[in-house]
Amino acid sequence: MIGADLGVFAQLGGLFLAAFGAATVLPFQSEIVFVGLQLGGTASLTWLVIVASIGNTLGAVVNYGLGYWIEHYRDRRWFPFNAGQMARAEGWYSKWGVWTLLLSWAPLGDAFTVIAGVMRTPPWLFLILVTIAKTGRYIVLAWLTAQTTA
Repeated sequence: MIGADLGVFAQLGGLFLAAFGAATVLPFQSEIVFVGLQLGGTASLTWLVIVASIGNTLGAVVNYGLGYWIEHYRDRRWFPFNAGQMARAEGWYSKWGVWTLLLSWAPLGDAFTVIAGVMRTPPWLFLILVTIAKTGRYIVLAWLTAQTTA
């Protein structure tokens, strides 16, 4: 019994790492790991969604931190945007851009999480929107997997 529990723990740990990596700029695919574990049936679907969502959300937090950090260098010559461009972008983002975080699950969603850091999105709002997006993605993925195997 302990060996089985350890195996499930290892699987969930692998899923966490894959989900974390997939949310950063690293080229990971957590969906493949998630579906494989769902089809394997050794871990409960609830735990798969929870672990993948937490890992993916924390990976997005790393991106947010990178964006927050790099913004300190906006006065450097190598920074890709000038002050006027940043001011226009900040105006647009404050009105509409924060909602792009609901697309943080999508292939280009990692860029939205970095931009959120650059634009100083309040951390509480960032976490709420990204958690909704990331968790929603894994719930839909679990449902689609269950539908195709039923």
